[in-house]
Amino acid sequence: MARLVENARAAADGPSYPPYNIEKTGEDSYVLTMAVAGFGPDDIEVTAHDNTLTVAGKAAPAAPQDNGRVLYRGIAGRAFERRFVLADHIVIEGAQLEHGLLHVALKRQVPEALKPRRIEIQAPKSQRVLESEAPQAQAA
Repeated sequence: MARLVENARAAADGPSYPPYNIEKTGEDSYVLTMAVAGFGPDDIEVTAHDNTLTVAGKAAPAAPQDNGRVLYRGIAGRAFERRFVLADHIVIEGAQLEHGLLHVALKRQVPEALKPRRIEIQAPKSQRVLESEAPQAQAA
């Protein structure tokens, strides 16, 4: 996940469309939120390949003349493609488009074999015998 955040910082000087946030929502869960006003679910494609998440938006079809009603067009409708390099063991849980915001749920799932595990330290048998005899010696 650190790579994802670092790439976001590095890209801050580059193209910034569409803008996005990355939020940590739990110990191992994150949400990538992109502002994609003017795009519908059919206009956006979210794909994951290896450790790369790609979000692409098709250009909205040219709107018919609005008979001069639109005085200023500030909502961009141009095509875009944003790539995010994901850290190891990050999986995409799903995507949801709501109120012009695309939310992509991410989760870190480290396989059990790669998780650290606690190893119990065994005492030698000779020490175990001495420990068990100690209470009897104090009672005498």
